[in-house]
Amino acid sequence: MICDRSRSSAGGSSTAPAGDRLTLALGRSDNLTVNDLRIRDRTAADLPHCVAVLTEVHRLDRYPLNWPDDPELWLSPTNALHAWVAETAQGAIVGHVALHDVGSAADDPASMPAAEVSRLFVAPGARGYNVGGQLLAHARRWAAGRRLPLVLEIVDHPRSGPAITLYERTGWRHTHTATATWTGPDGDPVRLRRYTLTEDA
Repeated sequence: MICDRSRSSAGGSSTAPAGDRLTLALGRSDNLTVNDLRIRDRTAADLPHCVAVLTEVHRLDRYPLNWPDDPELWLSPTNALHAWVAETAQGAIVGHVALHDVGSAADDPASMPAAEVSRLFVAPGARGYNVGGQLLAHARRWAAGRRLPLVLEIVDHPRSGPAITLYERTGWRHTHTATATWTGPDGDPVRLRRYTLTEDA
């Protein structure tokens, strides 16, 4: 999962709201295959379903680290470029990813504008089927078609291990680790691993 940046998450509470648990329309999990999935543009009507998935992800993985006051707004910040969902043949949304406009690097104003991979998450019941990999690949193709370099940040924590493995296996390069300008739900500092991906990766 991708980290939650301070401008979107620091003001939220630390836990997801109570409510019905997500029931995925997957049937038996071992019946789900890569061929059952399609990646499509996210629509406004998808947002409540995305929030339901995100609630389960937060309960299991503490992502986002700080639960936002308005999850739908958190999924649709003003700097959003595009967003996609992964959907099963039965119409269940089981994953989400977005690209956000982050402009040029702060330490190099002359650098090429970049897009940040963000809000990447996969429903707990749909893991192990390369849903995250398909979402990342789709976002990467979209960015490559527009000659946009990609960047991302992820919380430097053991829980991030599977996601870090996915990124590094698919060509992402770890550039540095730094302390976030925002804090965790307990006020503790948060360390972020930062990655880049160029078209020739």
